[in-house]
Amino acid sequence: MNKKALTEQDICSKFVLPALVGVNKEKWDLFTQIREQYYFTQGRVMVQGKIVQRGDAKKADFLLFYKPNLPLAVIEVKNNKLAIGAGMQQALHYAEILDLPFVYSSNGDGFLEHDRTQTQGIIERELSLEQFPTPAELWHRYCQAKELHPAQQRIIAKDYYEDGSGKVPRYYQRIAINRTIEAVAQGKNRILLVMATGTGKTYTAFQIIWCLWKSGAKKRILFLVDRNILADQTKTNDFKPFGQAMTKITNRTVDQAFEIYLCLYQAVTGTEEAQNIYRQFSAGFFDLIFVDECHRGSAADDAAWRQVLDYFTSATQVGMTATPKETEEVSNIEYFGNPLYTYSLKQGIADGFLAPYKVIRVDFDKDLTGWRPEKGQCDQNGKLIAEREYNATDFDRSLVLEQRTTLVAAKITEWLKATDRFAKTIVFCQNIDHAERMRQALVNANADLAAANHKYVMRITGDNEEGKRQLDHFIDPASTYPVIAVTSQLMSTGVDAQTCRLIVLDKRIQSMTEFKQIIGRGTRINEEYHKLYFTILDFRRATVLFADPAFDGDPVQSDEFDFNKPLIPAEANEDKQAPASVSSMTRYVVGDVAVSIVSERVQYLAVDGSLITESLRDYSRKTVRQAYSSLDAFITVWNSAERKHAIVEALAAQGVFFDELAAQVGRDYDAFDMVCHIAFDQPPLTRRERAQQVRQRDLFNVYGDKARAVLEALLDKYADVGLRSIESLDILKVRPLTQSGTPVEILNLFGGKAGYLAAVRHLQSALYQQAA
Repeated sequence: MNKKALTEQDICSKFVLPALVGVNKEKWDLFTQIREQYYFTQGRVMVQGKIVQRGDAKKADFLLFYKPNLPLAVIEVKNNKLAIGAGMQQALHYAEILDLPFVYSSNGDGFLEHDRTQTQGIIERELSLEQFPTPAELWHRYCQAKELHPAQQRIIAKDYYEDGSGKVPRYYQRIAINRTIEAVAQGKNRILLVMATGTGKTYTAFQIIWCLWKSGAKKRILFLVDRNILADQTKTNDFKPFGQAMTKITNRTVDQAFEIYLCLYQAVTGTEEAQNIYRQFSAGFFDLIFVDECHRGSAADDAAWRQVLDYFTSATQVGMTATPKETEEVSNIEYFGNPLYTYSLKQGIADGFLAPYKVIRVDFDKDLTGWRPEKGQCDQNGKLIAEREYNATDFDRSLVLEQRTTLVAAKITEWLKATDRFAKTIVFCQNIDHAERMRQALVNANADLAAANHKYVMRITGDNEEGKRQLDHFIDPASTYPVIAVTSQLMSTGVDAQTCRLIVLDKRIQSMTEFKQIIGRGTRINEEYHKLYFTILDFRRATVLFADPAFDGDPVQSDEFDFNKPLIPAEANEDKQAPASVSSMTRYVVGDVAVSIVSERVQYLAVDGSLITESLRDYSRKTVRQAYSSLDAFITVWNSAERKHAIVEALAAQGVFFDELAAQVGRDYDAFDMVCHIAFDQPPLTRRERAQQVRQRDLFNVYGDKARAVLEALLDKYADVGLRSIESLDILKVRPLTQSGTPVEILNLFGGKAGYLAAVRHLQSALYQQAA
């Protein structure tokens, strides 16, 4: 056997796998401990106009598990023409993502081992195929490096809950679960997990609690939430396996016969001592407390969880949030410590677990220049308008410009009509009054659908019981109505709107925490309902916060934070105020002031997670020039590429959206001409012009009549739909190619598949011959 002639897959199956299993199958178990070609991301969702596709998912050649959900090592394999360590850097990259202690590279001759548990001495060493460590050896080395004694090891190695469906945690959930369990086993009592909205925080919490409960490490657990709907969803969904051991505290009554308790902060706390029913439990009753959305409990009017945690101070306490709050007034880090693990929105989008977005920003003239009333001018209710300049901070708070509301509703409706009028939409308004006026404007703008079903547009705010009853229907993917939910604050958190396709921002947002929460309403993916991305329609310039380093950065604790200072509210929450406080605000309503659109632009999400703020054409030019230093360099790569569409896909992955560019440049050009024209200022040729030039040169006279007829048909297909069609053998199954025979018969016209593919390459070269 010539090992150097073998493929990478041959090396995996003939040399690496036998070395792992052992001669007598005494090492790694093939069925329970070895995963081959292990995909751990789903591939970034890439949107090009109306075309949505996924990029490449990351996969490891081998992932080795000590027990299910307890991975220890990754192996990257290369063919035997390369050195034994050729795959090490790639393997280290995967190990860092997957949080693995041991890393291996192999070319079939042996292994190069990298021990990530070591910080000094020999970190890398070569091993023969026979020397690959057993599961027990690697587990012992890991526990020794972490100084884990046997009792701690038993807790860490406890099996996850399995429901029989085959569902397994995503890699980042597994990391969060395992790190937390290990930290608890080692005696850490304050833990913070930061996971972006839509990444499965509750499922992660359930598995942590399940393992600690089943191992006996923690016997009584309290799970605190701040929304009733969150408690109910948790009990009936992720926490259902706890069964009779679980209860939800309701009606301010305490039953100490259970082991798992779910409750709202509000259900166990109050302003009077008699309302603080959590004190009916002894201070040592709970030994594990989870605080869901712990950032919300940092404001003064929500500080109930801090009271509860201070009372049960001996319990291990875990805070979970998508948006850790770090200001001069409030701090999660001060209480819980630095995050044990962070999985960000940016990472979730890059991995393909969260939906990307594009932003449409609309600027109104009055928002940019302000408005001043004439001396003595009254509003439509007869109130004298205070004489000063009103600007964007005043609109829909102290001053209502009715035509502005009407214009916002018109733009929302315009988007829905251009895409899908039944696309789930959340409109965030300044306050409840604004939300009601926006509801009315949207009903009028969509009179046909609102007349057909009055639930087409619903106001869902804290003061409206009918609207709140529709919340479950809005978040149910199978429920058509409501389609448009108008809110101010109520739906900013805790709303699992999997099929929300449009987020409308018509409120002033200055809090990064609130901004992240609102954006999180659209980030969930639901492939069954074809929800893979969403759009943000911004009327308040709120999306400038995307440019703030704090948007997706690690939380940084304020040096000026004083833990002894009284907590004060970080944001106003009008949904929690009584309606009287809203109506008591001085608010002028003006109906005859014209409002117009000054600018409207679309911003796209770049691969690095930033918004493309320049024109798409300029961005594409810059991106292409970064990849190809000159026109000659691009043409050389293009003409030498066996599959030219791979170049198109690579540029698309960098944010060169060809479908959107075609709308600007012209849909008659293929990707080659768009690149040459936009990036290198070359005059473009249409596909039909290129096809005609090939015909005029009569380059196919070496082929028989039937073969020439096939090539002519391919030229027609190229002229109609572009290059991608002729690069695929599937083209042989469609008209007019089918008139030349079956796919096998067509291939035989060229002497077989190899001859046909050579003819296609000849055709492609001819198409771009002038450029060369």
